[in-house]
Amino acid sequence: MFSLESFQKQYETDTKDLTIRGRSFHFFVARSLESFVDSQDIFNDFPLWIKIWEASIILADYLAGLKVEPEKRFLKIGCGLGLVGIVASAFGHHVTATEYNRDALNFAHANALLNKASNIEIKEMNWNKPHLKGSFDTIIGSEIIYKESDFPSILNVFRSYLKDGGEIILAEGIRKTSMEFMRRMGDSFNITAQKRVFRSKV
Repeated sequence: MFSLESFQKQYETDTKDLTIRGRSFHFFVARSLESFVDSQDIFNDFPLWIKIWEASIILADYLAGLKVEPEKRFLKIGCGLGLVGIVASAFGHHVTATEYNRDALNFAHANALLNKASNIEIKEMNWNKPHLKGSFDTIIGSEIIYKESDFPSILNVFRSYLKDGGEIILAEGIRKTSMEFMRRMGDSFNITAQKRVFRSKV
């Protein structure tokens, strides 16, 4: 059975504090990168999940400001440390947060316990072999568009799990791959883009 005690025995961590719309959150982050990187090939399955991305903070803040509709279900793909799903659930949204990397799932579970998160389920899901049941009103993701080879799998997840009339909300940095992905999404979905800038308090 998963517990914070067993998690802290397994990993060396630091804690990052974050405030979203007046609420305080705390997240375990890995103290170092080395133990999660393949020393023979550092680009093989590089652990992008290991840090708190600015795009995740922006998405979490956006979701925190949405009107809560209790009947709506959110699917978070690539949940990483769990930040977006945990914050969204704290503001009343029902979230299923998914990730394929076992270490990332452990951090997400630990962070959910640390923040006493409710309204959230954390599940394993591989984009290439998705196995969740049901469909969702909203699919959310932050900094998931990096490899063009992932495009077909991600689009398949969208088509498989988004309800008719549903919405996809992505927070991505402006990169060649993210722009190309949005172009391809335009073949199947109506796209609206907004630019949001992350500014830390001085």
